[in-house]
Amino acid sequence: MKRIILTTLLLSLAFTGCEKQLSEDIDPITTTTALENSDNILSKYAEKLDSEFTTQDVRIKILCRDYPREYKTNYMPNLLKLSPGEYSETALLADMDLVLDHYKEKDAIQC
Repeated sequence: MKRIILTTLLLSLAFTGCEKQLSEDIDPITTTTALENSDNILSKYAEKLDSEFTTQDVRIKILCRDYPREYKTNYMPNLLKLSPGEYSETALLADMDLVLDHYKEKDAIQC
């Protein structure tokens, strides 16, 4: 009887442990692809901000809305998933602020 209870308990713990691991694991290929897509979008924004042909309205839209949204909702979470010990959310937000502040100062934009 003790053997049956012990076996049942061990099996239930094993299944519970496996379920938690599956829900916490990330798919590195999907996450890497999402990170690369987001990086491409951010690079296109930077190209537009560097272009002399981009209007001031488009610059404001990119700096005040599009770039921060893409960075915070896609780029940063995927980078943190792939490299949890290398980066912190605070450091990544500070990096984003440096980039945005550079373009805001260069183009005299206030959000």
